[in-house]
Amino acid sequence: MLRRTFLQTAGGAAAATASAAPAARIKLGIDAYSIRDWRWRALDLLNYAGHLKLDIIQLSSLDNYESLDAAHLQKVREDAERRGIEIEAGIGCICPTSSAWNPATGDAVQYVLKGLSVARAVGSKAMRCFLGSGADRRGKLPIEAHIEATVKVLRAVRSQALDAGVKIAIENHSDMQAWELRTLIEEAGRDFVGCCLDLGNPMAVVENPMVTLETLAPYVVTTHFRDSVVYEHPRGAAFQWVALGDGSLDLRVLVARFRELCPEAAMQLEIITGRPPQVLPYFEEEFWKAFPKARAGEFARFVALAKAGHPFMGAMVIAGPGRQTPEIQAALKQQQRRDLERSLEYARKALGAGVRG
Repeated sequence: MLRRTFLQTAGGAAAATASAAPAARIKLGIDAYSIRDWRWRALDLLNYAGHLKLDIIQLSSLDNYESLDAAHLQKVREDAERRGIEIEAGIGCICPTSSAWNPATGDAVQYVLKGLSVARAVGSKAMRCFLGSGADRRGKLPIEAHIEATVKVLRAVRSQALDAGVKIAIENHSDMQAWELRTLIEEAGRDFVGCCLDLGNPMAVVENPMVTLETLAPYVVTTHFRDSVVYEHPRGAAFQWVALGDGSLDLRVLVARFRELCPEAAMQLEIITGRPPQVLPYFEEEFWKAFPKARAGEFARFVALAKAGHPFMGAMVIAGPGRQTPEIQAALKQQQRRDLERSLEYARKALGAGVRG
C-alpha cells in the first residue's frame, strides 16, 4: 500500500481518475532487444511476434535485418502486413560527440538518413534512436554540448524525415533527464522529432518515471516499458531492472497516467534482466558533478520512490564481468525469453494491455 501511495502522489490525483474511467485499448508490442541473445532477424522476430499475438514490434537496430537491400525490406514489410503487425524501426547513437558513437558508422547525418530510408521501406512511422549514454554526463564535454551536436544532426535531416513521413523518436537513454530531452526536441523541431519514452532508464538519472512521463508525454511517439526495483542504500539509493510485476513501482498507476496522457502510443516492452543492482551515490558530492542543473523538486520525487521501495528478492541469473561460460550464456538466453513472456502476460492480465483477436 505504501508503494502505491508514493507513486500516486508523484503522478497526482489525475492518475486515480484515469484508472477509474473507461480506457481505450493499448496496443502491445516488444522491442527486439528484449531477446537479443537469440540473434533472430526480422522475419524470425515477426514470426515470434505473431505467435505472441502482438500488435507491434520495434526493430530497434539495423542489425535486426538480414539485409538492407530493397527486396529484403519489402519482404519484411509484406510479412508484417500479412500478420497484421506494425513495425517501428530504429537505429543507435546519433550524436557524433558521444562516447557511445561508433566511428565505423560513418557520418552521423548519413547514418540517420539510412535509418529513415529503412523505416520508410518497412512502413514504419517512427524511428527510434538515442543521443548517447550515462557516460556522457561525466566526460570532457557537458551534456549540453552533446545535445547541441545532436540537434545539429537532426536539423540536417528535417526535410527528408518529413518527406518520408517518419517521426524521429529520441530515447531517454540514461543520458538525459526528461527536461533536457524536452529541450532537445523543442530545439530540433517537434514537427519531425519526438520521444521514445523509456520508463526504466529514468532510474539511472535519479528521476521518478512519473516525472519522465508527465514531462515528455506531449512528445511521445513510442515507448519502452520496463519494471524496476529502487530502494534506499547507505550511499543514496540503488536500482535494478526486473520483469514486469517484480518491481517496486506501482505499474497500474503509471499505466493509468500513460493511458490518459498518451492515448495513441503503444506499450512496447523492453525487458532487461540479468544485470546487478546499480548504486546511485547521491549522498556523495562527486555524484552531483554529473547533474549540476538537477531540479530539487523532481529529485525529491525520486527520493520518495526510493524510500517506499525494496530490493529484488527473487531468483535471477546475473551476467558477470567479461566473457560468460557457455552455461551462463545459455541460462541468460533462456531467462530473456522467459522474463519477456511473463512480462507480456502481466501486461495483459494486470495492466489491461490488449490482445489481438
